[in-house]
Amino acid sequence: MNWDQVKGNWKQLKGKIKEKWGKLTDDDLTLIGGKRDQLAGKLQERYGYEKDRAERELDDFARSLG
Repeated sequence: MNWDQVKGNWKQLKGKIKEKWGKLTDDDLTLIGGKRDQLAGKLQERYGYEKDRAERELDDFARSLG
């Protein structure tokens, strides 16, 4: 799945995102609204990831969705 598809299915995917990254709140996910750069920033903030790691995690997540 590419990021445009993730963004298009954001409401349905919020549960999967919370399963993977439990430190993200419902409010975080609502504010992010499917924007990849904002999600990467939240992962850096909540998990202390480097930018490259956050980007890799998002790529891996999108690929895992098919």
